[in-house]
Order: sequence, then C-alpha cells, then structure tokens
Amino acid sequence: GICTLFHIVRFRRTGESTRSEDDGENREEVVRIAEQNELESVALTDGAPVPREFANPTDDTFMVEDAVEAIGFGTFQVKLSILTGLSWMADAMEMMILSILAPQLHCEWRLPSLQVALLTSAVFIGMMISSSLWGNIADKYGRKTGLKMSVLWTMFYGVMSAFAPVYGWILVLRALVGFGIGGAPQSVTLYSEFLPMKSRATCILLIEIFWALGTVFEVLLAILVMPTLGWRWLLGLSTIPLFIFSLLCFWLPESARYDVLTGNQEKALATLKRIATENGAPMPLGKLIAARQEERGKIQDLFSAHFRWTTVLLWFIWFANAFSYYGLVLLTTQLFQEGGACGSNKMELRCNLECKYLNSDDYKDLLWTTLSEFPGLLVTLWAIDRLGRRKTMALCFFVFSMCIIPLYGCVGRTSMTVLIFVARAFISGGFQAAYVYTPEVYPTATRALGLGMSSGMARVGALITPFVAQVMLESSVYLALSVYCCCCLLAAIASCALPIETTGRGLQESSHREWGQEMMGRASSESSGGMPASSSVSQG
Repeated sequence: GICTLFHIVRFRRTGESTRSEDDGENREEVVRIAEQNELESVALTDGAPVPREFANPTDDTFMVEDAVEAIGFGTFQVKLSILTGLSWMADAMEMMILSILAPQLHCEWRLPSLQVALLTSAVFIGMMISSSLWGNIADKYGRKTGLKMSVLWTMFYGVMSAFAPVYGWILVLRALVGFGIGGAPQSVTLYSEFLPMKSRATCILLIEIFWALGTVFEVLLAILVMPTLGWRWLLGLSTIPLFIFSLLCFWLPESARYDVLTGNQEKALATLKRIATENGAPMPLGKLIAARQEERGKIQDLFSAHFRWTTVLLWFIWFANAFSYYGLVLLTTQLFQEGGACGSNKMELRCNLECKYLNSDDYKDLLWTTLSEFPGLLVTLWAIDRLGRRKTMALCFFVFSMCIIPLYGCVGRTSMTVLIFVARAFISGGFQAAYVYTPEVYPTATRALGLGMSSGMARVGALITPFVAQVMLESSVYLALSVYCCCCLLAAIASCALPIETTGRGLQESSHREWGQEMMGRASSESSGGMPASSSVSQG
C-alpha cells in the first residue's frame, strides 16, 4: 500500500513539472483520477473504513471538504448566516403578502375569486419558470452571481408592483417578482457549501428562522401599514430586506467548491484562507485538489439508476410540502373570515363578489398562526438528527393531516386557531427537513440543479393551491380540506420510501465515489438499530 502511495505522489510531481498549457492539465486530470482510485483501494485493502473525504487534512493534498471541516464553524459562518437569512426573509415576506393582498384587492377592485387566485398563482408561475433557470445560472456562472442577479431583480419588480394601476399590471409585475424569488434557494446552495458537516443540518434550520421572522415581520408591517397607508405602501416597504441584502452582497465570497469544480483553484484557495483568517483557524497544509471533475449537472443525471427513485419521491414530497404550506397560509385568512365549517352553510348563499376586508382580529389571529413557524423549527431541529431526515419529514406530514381532520367539525374560533397553529408548525418543519435533505443527497455537480428542480416542483404545488384554498373552498369546505389531508398522508408514505438516509454523512463531491460509501453507511446504520452512528455528534 505505502509503495503505491509513494509512487503516485512522485508521479503527480512529474505531472506538474511537465505542464504545457492544455496538455498538462489533461495529464494532471488523469493523474488525479488514478491517484484517487488508488487511494480508495488502499484505504479499503488496509481495512480502514474511513472515506477519502475524512483523510488526514495534513496530507500533501486536500479537498475543499477537508478544508471546510478543518476550519470549522466560526465568525465567517455567522456573518454568512445573517446575509443568507436576509434573502430568505425577503422571500418569506413576498409570500406572506399574498394572503394579505388577496382579500384586500378582492374588495378594492371588486375581483371575482378566480382572479384573486390567479394573482397568487402568477407569483408561483414566475417562480416555477425561473427556478431551474437560476439553478443553471448558479452552476454555470457561480452561486454568487446567480444570487445577486435574483435579488436585484426581485427588488426592482417588488417596488414596481406597488405602482400597479390596474389588475393586469399587478398580475404581470407579481409574476416578475415570482421570477426573481425563484433564485432564493441558491442562497442555501451557497451557504451549505461553506458549512462543516457537524453543523450543517442545524445551520440550514437556523436560516429558516429568518423565514419565520420574515412572515411575522410582514404581518406586523400589515397591521401598521394597511389601515392607514394601504397595500401599495405594504408592497413597497416589503422590499427592505432585499435592499439591505443588495448593499451587503459585495462581501459574499464565491463558493470554494464551485471554484474548484470550474478549475479555479487559486480563487478557491484565497476564499478558504480568508475564512480561516476570519475564524482564526489554521489552514490545512498542501495542495488543493478537486474531486474527479465531472460534467456539470444535467437533468438526466437526476434520473441515473442511482438517483431515479430518490428524485421522483423528492419531487412529490416538495410538491406536497408547498401545496399544503401555502394552502394553509391562504386558508387561514379565508377560514377566519368565514368561521370555518360552521360558516359553510351561510357561505353557500354568499355572492361571489360580496367582500370582507380583514379586520384587526383577523390580523391578530394571522399573527398567532404565523408565530407557529418557530415551534415548528424547534421540532425539526430536535428530530432531524435523532430520528433522521426521512422520519422527520414523515412525522411532519402525518401530524399536519391529523390537525386538518378536526376542522371538518364545527370548531370555535380559538380551537381553529390552535389547530392551524399546530398544522402550520409541522408543515413548515417538514419544509425545513426537505431543505436539509435535498442538498445532502445530490453530489456537487448536480446539487444546485437537484435543489432547483425540487423547488420547481414545489412551485407547481403552490401554483395549484390557490384554486383549492380560494376557489374550491367557496363551493365546499370539506372537499378543500380533504384534498390537503390526503395529499399529506401520501407524502408521509413517500418520505418513508426514500432509499437514501443522509444523516451524518458528508456532502457528496462526486456521484461515482458515493455508492460504496453509501452502502457502507447504510450497513452500519442498520447494525446500530437504524440510527446512523454519527447522528449523536451532529448536534455539536
């Protein structure tokens, strides 16, 4: 084993010294591949179950993964959390506006409920069209570029939509805002690539605190602004976090993993050194190498034999997540106005155009149900490393369905608020779990694409949901509730059926190397009673 190792090291040195522009690069590529395969086989023959990623960082070569692990969590990641959080917060606010804007425009412009639902759908149509596009931009031109573009775009059209004179204009402008929001998941891609493995799940969940803050902030803003200044000011003021983000954006580094993948070693090394300095941690010694270069993500990679089943199930889970989450957000204002199933008899007689503005009680209850996102986070934070990602998702979907069932009965205002509170806590928790699981399951080359396509499916769910929550609800409360209940029960089953559990394993650099390690990981997790060995550490 040692002999081959020495041989490889010398071989790579010669590969470097005889480097002519293009030729040398290819040769080094070959060398790198050879070396990696040898290293793996050496590790396996020696009986050491340590995957290549966790090899001693003081070897004379290291990968981005090793460096990120060695530098650890510190000041840099805290700053990055706040910045990523801002783009997330803005996203949440643009979403939350929809449930406040709908009743308002329904009254002010005398819109039929179909047009109100279409206004919500327009945003999601924009998001759906753009989410894979932003994913491609992020994979081609870098995570930072994609994120900056999407934020500026959203900010511009967000401010513009405050000046919309008629329904047609606001429809187009909100769709363009949606187009920009489609790029927000790229902030999570960038963020997760700078996080050490131990703290990844916890951090991505903490980012979601900003989502919850955004929704709460939006409702508070509505309570202040709507009675006096009206909805146009609400739309304008809701772009504040985006404005702050765009000012602070110049501080963001490009993802080091991305730089290495595109052959930009020096830039990646500079970024890593900068993080090490900010965190006051030592850099690993030696030369930065890439995991074996692969073509960057294509759609068919998501359907390779290894990922096919995972991709299909994940798409349904994301669909159900968004369908139920946004459905509940829109249902909340509708049910509060109607008084739930009790009001359904009176509701049958109601004319389509008759309208009610939201009153202060409605806003107060909206605030309460919005606050449920915080306990939802805590539930997921507690469960995600103890139960594993898949069981956490299944649990969240199941509890949501259980909370919807009592709404069939004639429950009072208070118990309705409590049920919606619990349902929303768990469905937002399920969303967070999906956000942790998806980037972990796909390798670097297809990660942004995998996340982009998944959130694209989520947009489809969100796009359909207004027609259930706003249009179908008018004809039958029971039918609308049944749709959400069944959808989530199916999603709970789908979560259990996912083939790969990612708790306590590294982000995958390359999809070729992952298979053996995956099987090893699965074997060890089954032997320890279905709990991955390293899951207890992950809270640290």
